[in-house]
This record gives sequence, C-alpha cells and structure tokens, in this order.
Amino acid sequence: MLGKARRSFGISIGILLLGFMAIGVALVYRAMRDAPPPVLADTILAPSGAEIISALSSDGTVQLTYRQAGKTMLSIYDATTGQLRNTLTITLP
Repeated sequence: MLGKARRSFGISIGILLLGFMAIGVALVYRAMRDAPPPVLADTILAPSGAEIISALSSDGTVQLTYRQAGKTMLSIYDATTGQLRNTLTITLP
C-alpha cells in the first residue's frame, strides 16, 4: 500500500515539474520573440568615387564591396555605429 502511494506521488510530482518546465519555456520564447530588432547605423560612408558592387548586413556588421581605382575592395563596418572595422583588397590568382 505504501509503495503504491509513493509511486502515485512520484508520478504526480513528475507531471507537475513537466508543467513548470513548459511554462518556463513558453515565457522565454515569448520574451525572445518580442525583443526589439537590433539598432542599425543610419549611414555608412563609402570612399568617394567608389562603384558599389554589393552591401550585406550580417552578424552585427555591414559588409560593403566596391570597386575603386581598378581594385575590388571589401570594407567591414560596425552595424550599430557605422565605424569602419577593416578593409580588404580582393585579388584573383
């Protein structure tokens, strides 16, 4: 009789814990879903005379590919501030 009561109590506590975990997951999901979008810079200053080939926003950066003076360049800017992080020259072998 005592074993049957323990087993019933264990099952009830297990179901209760699963319910609390489901509520926790739902709350975290709602909080993440309703989060505001990240702030992006209003303007990015490209070099003067550059011919823009492409621009891509990814992982907190804005990547700008352009052609200037016969060279193809890739500039990586911080997406929130618009500050230049790095510039690379793209060359073909």
